[in-house]
Amino acid sequence: MELLHSGKVRDVYADGEDVILVASDRVSVYDVVLPTPIPEKGKLLTQLSLWWFDQLVDIVPHHVISGTDVPDEWAVRAVRCQRLDVIQVECIARGYLAGLGLKEYEKHGSVSGVPLPEGLVEGSKLPEPIFTPTTKASGGAHDEFITFDDIVDRVGADLAARLRDLTIQLYSRGAETTARNGIIMADTKFEFGWSADGQLMLGDEVLTSDSSRFWPAEAWEPGRTQFAFDKQFVRDWAAGTGWDKTPPAPPVPDDIVAATSARYIEVYERITRRTWPNEETA
Repeated sequence: MELLHSGKVRDVYADGEDVILVASDRVSVYDVVLPTPIPEKGKLLTQLSLWWFDQLVDIVPHHVISGTDVPDEWAVRAVRCQRLDVIQVECIARGYLAGLGLKEYEKHGSVSGVPLPEGLVEGSKLPEPIFTPTTKASGGAHDEFITFDDIVDRVGADLAARLRDLTIQLYSRGAETTARNGIIMADTKFEFGWSADGQLMLGDEVLTSDSSRFWPAEAWEPGRTQFAFDKQFVRDWAAGTGWDKTPPAPPVPDDIVAATSARYIEVYERITRRTWPNEETA
């Protein structure tokens, strides 16, 4: 198979008309891959994503062909997919204020041009979920906030509205699902693309600990940093080391690796109500 692309976490291979997405155990923060892998992370991301695709297929078709018809060496961590012509927009939904969304709000009182009430703090619940797209940067560049009108200029009003509406629908379904299991989904991002036959499809990964912020509902408290079931925990550790966020990144200590792995496993088990590992993932 031909290696088409090697990203910060995933490698993409061509296999005839299909592509194979392989999730590694690499972890990136601030657009830099850390030198220390998180054991089983790629398998956890893949299996959680496959679970979510099944939950969301009634909202929008997805690119997954099979989670099992993959080379043996990539079993559990790879997915066979349709090729998509990816729309070059990061479709982000936010139900709570955190991360770059919080910084944008503190500067402008809005995120991606969406005005928000005064007085919000880190972890605040928003009046309703909002669509806060960004550019889809490549080559080491950083994603930048853009407005809905910017997307209209790029892809037209009809497709821009579809992307916005699907993003909010998918986030809302996901947030309702995680809430039933005591987890707040603060925000998440989606990727969409066109299939060979012209269908708009959901691609990449969905609602994982790499693409979403997950907080335990019982510990949520606005005004402070939230306990994270996602890679925010690694970001916070990296920021506390004094590292300047340029390569090379520092190695991750064993206790941080172990704690990160435990959080990824816990959120998988709480969301899916399956143990890790199980018959499908062993």
